[in-house]
Amino acid sequence: MSAFNVVRFRVKPGNETAFVEAHRKLKPAFKGLISINLVKTGDRAFCFVGEWRNFQNIVAARSGMIGMLDQFRNMLEDLGGGVGLTDPVSGESVLKMVARKPVRKVARTTAKKAKRKAKAKAKAKK
Repeated sequence: MSAFNVVRFRVKPGNETAFVEAHRKLKPAFKGLISINLVKTGDRAFCFVGEWRNFQNIVAARSGMIGMLDQFRNMLEDLGGGVGLTDPVSGESVLKMVARKPVRKVARTTAKKAKRKAKAKAKAKK
């Protein structure tokens, strides 16, 4: 199953746009990296979520990820409580849930559209 690394940040006042842009410009090419999401979790608060093929890929990429962090470290504010500038965690996924499509609702919507089209055609023939 996949593995994830999650890092919590707080950005210094006035640096939010630059922080997002710095991430947008990143071109990570780490082995096993599937996706990256940068999530705004509050006022000046962000969370980085990386999805990886396996945990070993995260371990192998750590020094490179620290190098990426160095590009915007000056924009970060200490999180307090002895945590420092970042609060990283990582691990293997133990459960993956996929959203199910609302089959009934889709079927009803499709049926309604078909009825409307049929009525429009019948009206157009008159």
